[in-house]
Amino acid sequence: MNHLANFLTLLSLLCGFVSVIFSLESQFTFSCWAIILSVIFDGLDGQVARRNPVPSEFGKELDSLVDVISFGIAPSILGYIFIYREFYLWATIALFVYLLCSVMRLAKYNITPKDKLANYFYGLPTTVSGGVLASFILICRKKYRFQLDKFIPFIFLFIVLALAFLMVSRVKYLNLDGLKKLLGKKIKLTLLTLAILLILAAFLKRAGIATFTLFLIYLIFSPFVVKRLNNTH
Repeated sequence: MNHLANFLTLLSLLCGFVSVIFSLESQFTFSCWAIILSVIFDGLDGQVARRNPVPSEFGKELDSLVDVISFGIAPSILGYIFIYREFYLWATIALFVYLLCSVMRLAKYNITPKDKLANYFYGLPTTVSGGVLASFILICRKKYRFQLDKFIPFIFLFIVLALAFLMVSRVKYLNLDGLKKLLGKKIKLTLLTLAILLILAAFLKRAGIATFTLFLIYLIFSPFVVKRLNNTH
């Protein structure tokens, strides 16, 4: 199981690396989807790793290093090149703060005892923060921008700094184990429904909005769900 989990982690790394290449080649849509695909592989490797009765310290460290690249560096490069294109001091500072906070978030996760991570994470997961930035840029790539083009650089800066703060905060965010406890046997049906909705959104050429909405729902409502879960158990 550990070998399979590590393989999935390396696929996540490949997606992060490919995203950077696509960004440098101005293939921004592909770059966004590479990061989102990396989110999926990261989720899968975590579930596979949990099935192994003997935790792998190597796998844990490998996962964190890959997350820095796929959800720290790759989204930063994507956002900077797509939105600003030339040197912009405030964007440089904000994205460095974002990268710094993602590294700190992962370092704190590695030293947190597992019994304190039974149903939730402390701080926003880097996978979600990277997914938010990638899906936001997917929306910006489309024509339905509601005449907000001139405000997008400032909106992006706000999102970057908000995500940075949430990653190093003590806010509790639901993990998959907590979601399983909350939904019980409905977990598979829920995931299948989400997959169908995303496929339908892609068919209607609204995959960017659908993906961004899902990440946003998790970001906003997950702390309240964790509080409810703690109160009922």
